[in-house]
Amino acid sequence: MTSERNPTRRTLADGRQIFYFDDAGRTRDHTARDTRELPTLDHSSRMRYDVLTGEWITVASHRMTRTHLPSTAECPLCPTNETRTPTEIPDADYDVAVFENRFPSFASSPQDGAPGTGDGPGDRPALGHCEVMCFSSDHTASVAELPLERMRTIVGAWISRTEELSADPVVEQVFCFENRGEEIGVTLTHPHGQIYAYPYVTPRTRSMLTQADKHFERTGRSLLADVLASEREDGTRLIYDGDHWSAYVPIAARWPIEIHLAPHRDIPDLPSLNDEEREELAVVYQDLLRRVDRFYPGIDRVPYIAAWHQAPVRIDRPLSRLHLQLFSILRAPGKLKYLAGSESAMGAWVNDAIPEAVAARLRELK
Repeated sequence: MTSERNPTRRTLADGRQIFYFDDAGRTRDHTARDTRELPTLDHSSRMRYDVLTGEWITVASHRMTRTHLPSTAECPLCPTNETRTPTEIPDADYDVAVFENRFPSFASSPQDGAPGTGDGPGDRPALGHCEVMCFSSDHTASVAELPLERMRTIVGAWISRTEELSADPVVEQVFCFENRGEEIGVTLTHPHGQIYAYPYVTPRTRSMLTQADKHFERTGRSLLADVLASEREDGTRLIYDGDHWSAYVPIAARWPIEIHLAPHRDIPDLPSLNDEEREELAVVYQDLLRRVDRFYPGIDRVPYIAAWHQAPVRIDRPLSRLHLQLFSILRAPGKLKYLAGSESAMGAWVNDAIPEAVAARLRELK
């Protein structure tokens, strides 16, 4: 039996690693070999520095050729068996599988002769990691409806991969997330998420760190902890208030449906969770996904992004605080929230949904 600390590790035909995480009480051998003949991996991604914003932009042209909405019979995330072409998962069945992306935005080693204008501060190889995390071997499954034991395995896999990727000296931040729905831009419909290990601290995190630092200098307290305490006391936007976690619609929500889920303790990342927090997380995470799926009558699966905000690996960890941002771009049945001129060009957000009304609706959906 594997565990979050010791998953089964195997190697795919082109040298990429795959990690199998088994549900508690299950024993699998994971001995199937990857028999495919695969081309050499493209590690030519570059990072360009935007001096106007102070942000890094990754250029990864090889991703233009990545697999796009294949048929169920050709899904590369389904298990391999005698009736289908070999996939990214050599085994005939699995619980949770994580593997290095075949079309990564960031690569663990640069490609020799990678194109670019130089290796100066404004242009350098995009070093890091991009992994795909398959939540189930069932092509039609939804994370919200998986058995609780599987959700525990998923939490354990997030923790395990965060720990290992954070140990890489080039990694500055680890981001675990799930995109669900073609409206979001998903190119594979099989239930899966991704893990990015960035070689820099992302713009969103830097903005939050700036605000957290100002708040600490003024009050001596954690900004995100004070936000959570305020939401729990006010209650009008609160959705869930448990022993170790609370969920609420943020007062300045940007998206038509947006939920923040935060632990009651001040902790920086997923590996810092204790056993009780991990257990409650497995329950409340699926509960929130089910509420989102029922938000609009007549729609069974609402498109969403579930994004874990973790502290940077090396800097400002005391200012950071673990939380989940779960949101949907669906503003009404058949209508999407587009990032139009104000949002895309100016970064000035306009939300059509009232956060208190969204919270009230989510509370109804127990």
